[in-house]
Amino acid sequence: MLLIEQTAVPSLALPLQDFKDHLRLGTGFADDSVQDALAEGYLRAAMAAIEGRIGKALVARNFLLTVNLWRDDMEQAFPLAPVSAILSVTPRDASGAGLPVSASTYRLRKDMHRPKIAGVGGGGLPAVPVDGSVDILFTAGFGPAWASVPGDLAQAVFLLAAQFHENRHETSDRAATLPFGVVALIERWRTVRVLGGGEA
Repeated sequence: MLLIEQTAVPSLALPLQDFKDHLRLGTGFADDSVQDALAEGYLRAAMAAIEGRIGKALVARNFLLTVNLWRDDMEQAFPLAPVSAILSVTPRDASGAGLPVSASTYRLRKDMHRPKIAGVGGGGLPAVPVDGSVDILFTAGFGPAWASVPGDLAQAVFLLAAQFHENRHETSDRAATLPFGVVALIERWRTVRVLGGGEA
């Protein structure tokens, strides 16, 4: 199984000014553009760390999931949530050639923690070609704008990004740990994985 982000979070979707206010950074200086680039970098790093910890995409964007074998021929859990749409399902042969299958042959089973792609009408998922794979292009995230991100997760991003900013010259192991406040904020969003995601 391979998961690749297809579209990055647009810069305009990031709460850059709110984060700079959170840091109480001054404005009107000649190096404002440098501060903006650094602040955006801290925000993106904090988002990536939290998304990886909770298995959730904060801002909606497209991902490509490639599987070489279904864990269950009837349904397959996504490694990321929440999933809002399945854009295409494409079986590929050993050479990489393939055609998308009809959207009428599969459906999305929405769930905040374990969304799944499932067959329709008692049918199974599209067969995986011999020595091939299946590509699933899908959209995951709470919404296209930062306002769609739940408040506790948004606050966790700010806290972690602020730590990255404050400890930007730190080289000890202490800088690699999540602050207690961040852990407390994200705890209820963490996904308990059972059987590697094959079941609920």
